[in-house]
Amino acid sequence: MRVLAALSGGVDSAVAAARAVDAGHDVVGVHMALSRSRAQHRTGSRGCCSIEDASDARRAADVLGIPYYVWDLSEEFTETVVADFVAEYAAGRTPNPCVRCNEHIKFAALLDRALALGFDAVATGHYARITTGPGGGLELRRARDAAKDQSYVLAVMGPERLARSLFPLGDAASKDAVRAEAAARGLAVSEKPDSYDICFVADGDTQGFLRSHLGSRPGEVVDVAGTVVGEHDGAYAFTVGQRKGLGLGRPAADGRPRYVLEVDTAANRVVVGPSELLSVRDVVATDPVWLAGDRWPGEWTDVLVQVRAHGEPVPALARLGERRGGHDAGVDGGGGAAGPDAGEQGRGSGPGAGSGADSWLGSGPRSGAGAGSGSGEIQVLLGESLRGLAAGQSLVVYGAGPVGARDGRDRVLGQGTIAVAGRAARELIDADALDGGRDLAGAGAGVRAGDMTGPAGAS
Repeated sequence: MRVLAALSGGVDSAVAAARAVDAGHDVVGVHMALSRSRAQHRTGSRGCCSIEDASDARRAADVLGIPYYVWDLSEEFTETVVADFVAEYAAGRTPNPCVRCNEHIKFAALLDRALALGFDAVATGHYARITTGPGGGLELRRARDAAKDQSYVLAVMGPERLARSLFPLGDAASKDAVRAEAAARGLAVSEKPDSYDICFVADGDTQGFLRSHLGSRPGEVVDVAGTVVGEHDGAYAFTVGQRKGLGLGRPAADGRPRYVLEVDTAANRVVVGPSELLSVRDVVATDPVWLAGDRWPGEWTDVLVQVRAHGEPVPALARLGERRGGHDAGVDGGGGAAGPDAGEQGRGSGPGAGSGADSWLGSGPRSGAGAGSGSGEIQVLLGESLRGLAAGQSLVVYGAGPVGARDGRDRVLGQGTIAVAGRAARELIDADALDGGRDLAGAGAGVRAGDMTGPAGAS
């Protein structure tokens, strides 16, 4: 096959390209220039598109003996990933730019250009596996190395994109093994540190980046009773579940830490309170991308759900339903004296008083592609409470069966964008479904991240 290898300048993409060459493919390397910012082009920059990154990518291509090109995708990147990032925060939601980049750039703009030029597939350094199911369909599964698994950020890919993608590192034993392989191949990036920053925020100052786009918007920080406890420079700069950087001048009356419970950018208000008010058990995610065409759960199905890139999956019941509106519910709970299990019966008296602990999340669908498409929703009943879920986060559904099975817990079934959780989500889920209880003692119960993967090649 003719394969376009995306070379970021890091060790993973370099070894992935090398493995594609070893597999006998006709490989061409390409480095994506995603920013024209001088701050990110400077020597020593921590963001994408630094001089070092481009040079490291070129040197890797030279060692591998493959052609090398630089493609300027900065316009597409700015108009989709960066614009979505700013718009989501401006709306009080919490986006994942890596998910958006995979959706709009690596497996859209880059892949489309590659196919137009006659390439058969794009190879990247992501840690995930593509296997073939019993019926011949492709399946996205977790990487062999659970610690490096990136299936969460790849779940947004549709089946057509998956068929044109290669992940040569999916069966790598560990990152240390990849580094050792890079050194053995003579690749200078073998000891290059991993980057964990948002690539287009070169100095790591996300609040400063947002302020440069959205300006200063002073407002109030209030507790669940509506009492002003502080001030902020823009509600958009906060995210649900945040504890640090709240800028509160005095501790809470009970001395307990306070967390962001709600970001209301329309009113330019941030609501804070104790951590138990962040707990939710019910979630609705919109704009689903369903990869498991053979598994379309119209009825409640045992699954595992993951809501953060490096978070642990939790057992849940999930089903796909028609999107019916009501996803702009806003804050739907109050808190007050309600405890962590008071979501069904406790009622507070603060602003938006409602469902107590299981309540503090609600917002509309993300502003990116597919929002408002009416393409359905994923309804989720969690087997255990999760804290700090924010509208805009990606929710990924995995199977709950044995590793390697058709419904294995290493298989990605689908993905959606969290719209509402807590009481707002319960109001969107049929009451009779909730009355049935939460018997999640099946295959998914108790599974943790360390149990997610099996031996290389499991399918």
